Amino acid sequence: VRGETRIVVEEHRPVPLWQHVMAGPRLYDLFIDDDQQKVNPELLRLAREETQQAKAGRDVRRDGAYRAGGAGAARGRGRTRGLHVPLRAEMVERLNRDKLLPAITFIFSRIGCSSAVEQCLAAGLRLTSREERLLIRGVVEQRCANLPQEDLEVLGYLGWLDGLERGFASHHAGMLPTFKETVEELFQRGLVKMVFATETLALGINMPARTVVLEKLVKWNGETHADVTPGEYTQLTGRAGRRGIDIEGNAVVVWHQGFDPGALAGLASTRTYPLRSSFKPSYNMAVNLVGSVGHHAARELLETSFAQFQADRAVVGMARQVRKQEGAIEGYREAMTCHLGDFGEYAELRRRLTDREKQLARDGATRRRSEAADSLAALKPGDVIVVPAGRRSGLAVVIDPGLSERDEPRPSVLMMDRHVKRLSVIDFPSPVEPLERIRIPKLFNPRSANSRRDLAAKLKDAVGDLTIERPRKVRGGGEDDLVLELRRQIRQHPCHGCDDREQHARWAERSLRLERETYGLERRVESRTNSIARQFDRVCAILARLGYLSSDDDTATVTDAGRMLQRLYNDMDLVAAECLRQGLWHGLTAPELAACASVLVFESRSAEDAFAPKLPEGRVREVLLDTVRLAGELAGLESEEHVQFLREPDLGFAWAAYRWTSGHRLDSVLREVDLAAGDFVRWCKQLADLLGQIADAARAHGGPEGAVLAATAHQALDAVKRGVVSFSSV
Repeated sequence: VRGETRIVVEEHRPVPLWQHVMAGPRLYDLFIDDDQQKVNPELLRLAREETQQAKAGRDVRRDGAYRAGGAGAARGRGRTRGLHVPLRAEMVERLNRDKLLPAITFIFSRIGCSSAVEQCLAAGLRLTSREERLLIRGVVEQRCANLPQEDLEVLGYLGWLDGLERGFASHHAGMLPTFKETVEELFQRGLVKMVFATETLALGINMPARTVVLEKLVKWNGETHADVTPGEYTQLTGRAGRRGIDIEGNAVVVWHQGFDPGALAGLASTRTYPLRSSFKPSYNMAVNLVGSVGHHAARELLETSFAQFQADRAVVGMARQVRKQEGAIEGYREAMTCHLGDFGEYAELRRRLTDREKQLARDGATRRRSEAADSLAALKPGDVIVVPAGRRSGLAVVIDPGLSERDEPRPSVLMMDRHVKRLSVIDFPSPVEPLERIRIPKLFNPRSANSRRDLAAKLKDAVGDLTIERPRKVRGGGEDDLVLELRRQIRQHPCHGCDDREQHARWAERSLRLERETYGLERRVESRTNSIARQFDRVCAILARLGYLSSDDDTATVTDAGRMLQRLYNDMDLVAAECLRQGLWHGLTAPELAACASVLVFESRSAEDAFAPKLPEGRVREVLLDTVRLAGELAGLESEEHVQFLREPDLGFAWAAYRWTSGHRLDSVLREVDLAAGDFVRWCKQLADLLGQIADAARAHGGPEGAVLAATAHQALDAVKRGVVSFSSV
């Protein structure tokens, strides 16, 4: 595809990198040989000791004394640390004594980064001289000169400045961009000696350090806690060693529970990593490609992409596996031969019976799931119900019905233990019925401990000594005429009386299992061949059905609607284009348009963050709900064409966008939404970018209404880019 290609592999590092482990007050070398192959036996000994202590069920105090009942004592915030886990302030002091600063400590949570700074402040740590403190204050005052004083108070400016003047700071996406940029400048100049950062700092920011510290080798990836990969480890530790300044760099991993020196050695010694393409053609890309080179040339271009090359290369191994399994199937069929008759025919009857019984069971489960979903959809705030299964089963009160245009209802409830839990149909083997109804306070806040306590007390008073009856689990799917007929045919088949019937059946089951696996491989081979081009075809089919392309074949051209879509560069580009075409945003004020556009950029960090968002009243509320409905219709269209690009609009930022664009102060806006200042600014930046695109697209769409909407979008953009938002460059 690319012609002659030479692969260059370079493993020489201009500044050598040394690997260390900090256990307790000591800093150990990870390897004891220059080739960095042999793991330090002292570290292996410490790991064995920790394992033995864990097996003995004892927790080790920091002074070395044992305390019984380690497992129970380890629960909650008050658990004692292991013998080898240093305090953060101790870790910084040790690095300072060993001349290993400036350093970046990667902590895989924002709260952890902020807590680290607070701990260093509480310990009275100071890493700077008087002259450096004066320089730091000068840089900070210059950087923050244009920020309103009332905003600085909200942002915790004085505490942040105190940490900077002492030589340490945090760096994460939740910080105000101006604060992050200040930290970056001070670190680059060597005035700040220690930065506690999330892994986002490892991407695209010029902040080399003498030392990089990792607190753990496990991080939250948005879905689960996963081990750091060799590629991620190399990316993080790659900042250690400043070229032209340091003669060597240092990577330090802090001892933590379950630490394995051997696993760290594997991470540190891996040199090459596979590249995985994440490319896929989007709606905006499709109309731009068709508009610039035509449908046929665009398809050919995608067939030469790196993503398609990787998919095709994987096919070779799968095709080889298909041929191998076909040979094994022939052997299985020979082994199941029966002298009484056609055992393949008999095995097929048994398979059909099993499949039918499973289908009846699935139909029953689907029916019960539908009944449970209908009962959940009927719940209202204040309904008292019984949660029959899960870790927190028991009585609960509904605080949010959790209805969705696209998915099954997922109500949020408050349990008797004051925990908020989001339920789904899998929590209910049978329909749920409200037992009581209590009133939810109008100002109830699920994130407030006091609100949860008061409502839990009201729930307890309402139910009294009510006895909870556990629903019985329904099993099986029953029988029908086909099941009875298949059983009759099996009993009458000649092979049913064979003495070796079950032995033949085992070979038949192996053959059937391998046939299904082989069929699946063949389907995968077929689906991966030219898969990127086929996905492009499906995208074009959707665009043609909606009128953005004249057709979905080689004669396709971009329509007027398609030229509007060409101007929308957003993950929700098709939803934005449909909102424009259907006139959903016509007649809105600037704050209302900002609120409606925000649902196409904002994404809650977790499902719980999206809980019962507050929305503006009036027509804007109707438009927001219409946008969710519209996205659901487009998702249905995607499902028909077997693609998935669009997500459900997230209403969680609409109220904040509306308030901010209406001119309210930062402290007032942040008080009503659970967002860090940096997150707020970042979403405002993305919202402003989309508003600019909407203005261009509306103007291109033409007509008086398009011109009015473009003007409104510009007004909203100007209203968003004020205060702390306007003074941030990222």
